[in-house]
Amino acid sequence: MKVSKAQAAENREGIVDAAARLYREKGLDGVGVAEITRDAGLTHGGLYRHFESKDALAREACLRAFEWTITPLEGLASPEADGSSAHCLRALVHGYLSVTHRDHPGEGCPAAALAADAARAGPEMSEVFAQGVERNIQRFMSVLQGDEVTKRTETIVTLSSMVGALVLARATAAGNPVLSEEILATLREKLAP
Repeated sequence: MKVSKAQAAENREGIVDAAARLYREKGLDGVGVAEITRDAGLTHGGLYRHFESKDALAREACLRAFEWTITPLEGLASPEADGSSAHCLRALVHGYLSVTHRDHPGEGCPAAALAADAARAGPEMSEVFAQGVERNIQRFMSVLQGDEVTKRTETIVTLSSMVGALVLARATAAGNPVLSEEILATLREKLAP
């Protein structure tokens, strides 16, 4: 049965959305084409009508995953919202380093969920990942005050600390939940008291 262009576009979007979530939950090698298409409500045979390869899907899904943003740009991202960039920074850090974010990788930061996979996936995925990281750096810088060099340095230090803390908190959550929560709490206090 022939599918309309609109339905084909909707199916493609569904595949990319499912892949973006599942890759963050299970890693690039932890999920197959059949699971992605099933999650999107389709059969796996149709995937290759939309993507030249699984790698092409993974790159597009990674880009989609970076549409998730560390900064809730509606009102909070502007220091003028309450006159305080410290308030914005605190809200961002505390939201990112939360138990909820730790426990739901499929709905959260792709950097914390996929960095190690992206480093192993070759130069094309690394390029896509770098674009996403740079976009997050730019978004995060928008909540800080000061000159561009200082804001960029502070952003890189803060984002790297947050991603590392979230990775460690996820890695220890099942084996030592107290340690996992201690990691999150310590970094929240250190980065944005």
